[in-house]
Amino acid sequence: MDRYFKSLKKTRGKLFGFPNVIGVGVGYKKTGAESTGEPSFVVYVQNKIPVEHLSRNQVIPGKVNGLLTDVVEIGVVKMLGVRTTRCRPCQPGVSIGHYKSTAGTFGAVVKDKQTGDLMILSNNHVLANGSSFQEAKAKVGDPVLQPGPYDGGTLDDRVGTLYRYVPLGKNVFESDCPIATAVARGGNKILGLVRQNYEIRFYKRNNTENTVDCAIAKVDAQDLVQAKILEIGEITGVAEAEPGMVVQKSGRTSGISSGEIKSVGTTLQVEMSDEEKVWFTDQVVTEMSSQPGDSGSLVLDRDRKVVGLLFAGSDKMTVFNRITNVIDRLGVEF
Repeated sequence: MDRYFKSLKKTRGKLFGFPNVIGVGVGYKKTGAESTGEPSFVVYVQNKIPVEHLSRNQVIPGKVNGLLTDVVEIGVVKMLGVRTTRCRPCQPGVSIGHYKSTAGTFGAVVKDKQTGDLMILSNNHVLANGSSFQEAKAKVGDPVLQPGPYDGGTLDDRVGTLYRYVPLGKNVFESDCPIATAVARGGNKILGLVRQNYEIRFYKRNNTENTVDCAIAKVDAQDLVQAKILEIGEITGVAEAEPGMVVQKSGRTSGISSGEIKSVGTTLQVEMSDEEKVWFTDQVVTEMSSQPGDSGSLVLDRDRKVVGLLFAGSDKMTVFNRITNVIDRLGVEF
């Protein structure tokens, strides 16, 4: 390839002279999705413009200095760290979090149905620190930071305050029943005589079914946020998730990804931590990839209609709440 690199150095100035060209490299010519195996100058443009909309001298030639050209639309190339840094106005797709939490993803700008106030939508475990019926780890009015604390956010980076969340229901938790506590205390006194390293505890089972992991924060000022989703664009509506539908998300950690929905109406066990497992019902499972920190991302179809709110995943699949459940439980609208 050395001779092609030398040719590129002589030619790139000419190629950068064409409108919309933001990059040039050496690769193999592709026809459709198939490589022809023929060396070419790969010319990266921000957007492909139809030939009929260009003048003759604006059209990139099929060959330059005897080498084929392959025009590829690459979009806007940005430093990936932009998702984890402070940005104002901030927008869906970037880092956000409760001031005592780590960091997740700013999912969307929504409106409270009762007041019409602008709200930031994300997960409970992002904006409300994973608060459950059994343990409130956050309270209404707590600061919400952009970026989240894990990404260096401090109280000086506050963009809003926790406004409403749906508590999570743990399936098994330590009992606070006075009778159970008294029995455990008496049992431990007896047990301590023969097994000092053992302890009796009583746990209670809870039949609560979780359908959402969601919360909203009220923005401090309207000009602190914008509704356009980073690298996706404006939301066009709301739709129901269906098997086989291709969906996409814009997340703090892995950016843009897409994949096909595998199942809907799914009941699934989800790990909140190494010690806690929680059951969720009526969930959507998709082959779209995600990583820790993408929690809270809005999930949309190809037409940019909202279908869900991402909250969990494995190294193979991603799980999200149905958006109609989120809307109903939080009392919001897009």
